[in-house]
Amino acid sequence: MEQEIERAANLFKLLGDKTRLTMLKMLESHDYCVCEFVEIFKTSQPAISQHLKKLKDAGLVQETRRGQWIIYSLNRNQELFSLVKSLLEHLPNQDFYLEQLEEQGRRISCK
Repeated sequence: MEQEIERAANLFKLLGDKTRLTMLKMLESHDYCVCEFVEIFKTSQPAISQHLKKLKDAGLVQETRRGQWIIYSLNRNQELFSLVKSLLEHLPNQDFYLEQLEEQGRRISCK
Protein backbone atom coordinates (compact mmCIF):
# COMPACT_ATOMS: atom_id res chain seq x y z
CA MET A 1 0.00 0.00 0.00
CA GLU A 2 2.79 2.42 0.91
CA GLN A 3 4.60 1.61 -2.35
CA GLU A 4 1.50 2.43 -4.39
CA ILE A 5 1.26 5.86 -2.78
CA GLU A 6 4.98 6.40 -3.34
CA ARG A 7 4.63 5.51 -7.05
CA ALA A 8 1.63 7.82 -7.43
CA ALA A 9 3.49 10.66 -5.66
CA ASN A 10 6.49 10.21 -7.99
CA LEU A 11 4.15 10.19 -10.98
CA PHE A 12 2.56 13.46 -9.87
CA LYS A 13 6.00 15.03 -9.36
CA LEU A 14 6.95 14.01 -12.89
CA LEU A 15 3.72 15.43 -14.29
CA GLY A 16 4.10 18.63 -12.28
CA ASP A 17 6.20 19.92 -15.17
CA LYS A 18 4.07 21.81 -17.71
CA THR A 19 6.07 20.62 -20.72
CA ARG A 20 5.91 16.93 -19.76
CA LEU A 21 2.21 17.16 -18.94
CA THR A 22 1.53 18.86 -22.28
CA MET A 23 3.57 16.21 -24.09
CA LEU A 24 1.50 13.44 -22.52
CA LYS A 25 -1.74 15.15 -23.50
CA MET A 26 -0.44 15.54 -27.05
CA LEU A 27 0.60 11.88 -27.16
CA GLU A 28 -2.92 10.90 -26.17
CA SER A 29 -4.08 11.61 -29.73
CA HIS A 30 -0.93 11.46 -31.92
CA ASP A 31 2.54 9.92 -31.99
CA TYR A 32 5.43 12.40 -32.22
CA CYS A 33 9.12 12.49 -32.92
CA VAL A 34 11.57 14.71 -31.07
CA CYS A 35 11.87 17.13 -33.99
CA GLU A 36 8.15 17.89 -33.85
CA PHE A 37 8.31 18.61 -30.12
CA VAL A 38 11.34 20.87 -30.72
CA GLU A 39 9.30 22.92 -33.22
CA ILE A 40 6.22 23.05 -31.00
CA PHE A 41 7.92 23.94 -27.72
CA LYS A 42 10.60 26.17 -29.33
CA THR A 43 13.32 24.57 -27.24
CA SER A 44 16.46 22.56 -27.86
CA GLN A 45 16.55 18.94 -28.90
CA PRO A 46 18.56 17.94 -25.78
CA ALA A 47 15.93 19.56 -23.52
CA ILE A 48 13.09 17.73 -25.29
CA SER A 49 15.05 14.48 -25.16
CA GLN A 50 15.50 14.88 -21.39
CA HIS A 51 11.75 15.30 -20.91
CA LEU A 52 11.06 12.25 -23.06
CA LYS A 53 13.68 10.21 -21.20
CA LYS A 54 11.99 10.97 -17.88
CA LEU A 55 8.60 10.01 -19.29
CA LYS A 56 10.06 6.84 -20.81
CA ASP A 57 11.89 5.89 -17.59
CA ALA A 58 8.55 6.19 -15.76
CA GLY A 59 6.99 3.89 -18.35
CA LEU A 60 4.56 6.55 -19.56
CA VAL A 61 5.84 6.69 -23.13
CA GLN A 62 7.33 4.13 -25.45
CA GLU A 63 9.45 4.53 -28.51
CA THR A 64 9.41 2.87 -31.89
CA ARG A 65 12.19 3.18 -34.42
CA ARG A 66 11.18 4.03 -37.99
CA GLY A 67 14.35 4.13 -40.02
CA GLN A 68 16.55 6.81 -38.49
CA TRP A 69 13.64 8.32 -36.53
CA ILE A 70 12.36 7.43 -33.09
CA ILE A 71 8.63 7.93 -32.70
CA TYR A 72 7.14 8.36 -29.23
CA SER A 73 3.70 7.19 -28.20
CA LEU A 74 1.70 6.95 -25.02
CA ASN A 75 2.18 3.66 -23.15
CA ARG A 76 -1.37 2.66 -22.34
CA ASN A 77 -0.13 -0.51 -20.60
CA GLN A 78 1.72 1.31 -17.81
CA GLU A 79 0.53 0.18 -14.37
CA LEU A 80 -0.69 3.65 -13.35
CA PHE A 81 -2.16 4.50 -16.75
CA SER A 82 -5.73 4.62 -15.42
CA LEU A 83 -4.61 7.41 -13.09
CA VAL A 84 -2.84 9.22 -15.94
CA LYS A 85 -5.87 8.77 -18.20
CA SER A 86 -8.23 10.28 -15.65
CA LEU A 87 -5.90 13.27 -15.30
CA LEU A 88 -5.60 13.74 -19.07
CA GLU A 89 -9.40 13.74 -19.42
CA HIS A 90 -9.46 17.05 -17.51
CA LEU A 91 -6.98 18.77 -19.81
CA PRO A 92 -7.82 20.59 -23.05
CA ASN A 93 -7.02 19.00 -26.39
CA GLN A 94 -3.59 20.00 -27.71
CA ASP A 95 -4.06 19.15 -31.40
CA PHE A 96 -3.88 22.85 -32.28
CA TYR A 97 -0.07 22.62 -32.02
CA LEU A 98 0.09 20.29 -35.03
CA GLU A 99 -2.52 22.34 -36.87
CA GLN A 100 -0.41 25.49 -36.37
CA LEU A 101 2.71 23.79 -37.70
CA GLU A 102 0.79 22.58 -40.75
CA GLU A 103 -0.71 26.04 -41.42
CA GLN A 104 2.75 27.61 -41.21
CA GLY A 105 4.21 24.95 -43.48
CA ARG A 106 6.57 23.89 -40.69
CA ARG A 107 5.21 20.42 -39.97
CA ILE A 108 8.15 18.06 -40.09
CA SER A 109 7.66 14.61 -41.48
CA CYS A 110 9.88 12.07 -39.79
CA LYS A 111 8.76 9.19 -41.95
